[in-house]
Amino acid sequence: MENRSHDNEQIRTLRIENELGLHARSAAKIVALANQFKADLYFKKEGQEVDGSSILSILTLACPRGTEIEVRTVGEESVALMEAVSELFKEKFGELK
Repeated sequence: MENRSHDNEQIRTLRIENELGLHARSAAKIVALANQFKADLYFKKEGQEVDGSSILSILTLACPRGTEIEVRTVGEESVALMEAVSELFKEKFGELK
């Protein structure tokens, strides 16, 4: 896991470990989480960066299990948002598999 940070920007590479990968339900959890913080969330895969506050944008990345994506948070609460998103990925979005 790579970590980089600047004043109000955090960048980390996270791996998707749940069996189904990033799908609508997991994307909805990400969006709901992101809306709790005063920071913006972005995901980047293979040069394509999308808005992490949009379920449809997240789904366009088409991330199956094992995919590594770059996560970037920007704003006043970027550190807290990055930690919360990292924990959500670690917990496999609350899925049992």
